[in-house]
Amino acid sequence: MANLDWSQCPAVESIPGKVSGAWLFRDSRMPVQLVFENLEDGMSIDEITEQYDVTREQVKAVIEFAARSLDTVTL
Repeated sequence: MANLDWSQCPAVESIPGKVSGAWLFRDSRMPVQLVFENLEDGMSIDEITEQYDVTREQVKAVIEFAARSLDTVTL
């Protein structure tokens, strides 16, 4: 996955010392990267929200942010 500027996504945060400073869903300890790994493994958004403490809206916000960010990347 391309290096995205996650600081521009309001659904996530990175706090030094919390999960090694990884980008997490706001007010959680779930790394954003887990969404993409689980989607690649065939999980649905509903399965992700059932397994982890995040909402469907949070997951969709992260996916939409990544999609919009990748649309602006020029090859």
